[in-house]
Amino acid sequence: MQKLNKKEIEQILPHRDPFLFVDEITELIPGEYAKGIKYVKEDEYYFKGHFPGNPIMPGVIIIETIAQVGAVMMLTLEKFKGKIVLFAGVDKVRFKKIVKPGDALNIEVRIANLKLNIGKGIGIAKVKDELACSAELMFSVV
Repeated sequence: MQKLNKKEIEQILPHRDPFLFVDEITELIPGEYAKGIKYVKEDEYYFKGHFPGNPIMPGVIIIETIAQVGAVMMLTLEKFKGKIVLFAGVDKVRFKKIVKPGDALNIEVRIANLKLNIGKGIGIAKVKDELACSAELMFSVV
């Protein structure tokens, strides 16, 4: 299994700060499975307004982080190198735990199915061993 640091991730994803949310990939089987980490820092731009005095990572950012880990997994497949992964849909999203500054958000994504360039991934985000979010993400590689 491969591991990737942030510089290596930047060679795969087109995202850049402040919208690159994956700090490292700790496990990777291209096109099948990926595990990544987002270190949630106190100075993240979205905490200024969400919410002052009680910073909480927005759910949409958690979903985007799951999607970015999934995009790394897909774009490491030889046939998809140099392409972009776009959302096609999001289903069955559940938020179970608040994510705060100082947390390490551990993401896991598996491919449920893939036909040509359209697929579905199943993703979860955990803080320590507690489930923070789960979602099914549909995507298209273009």
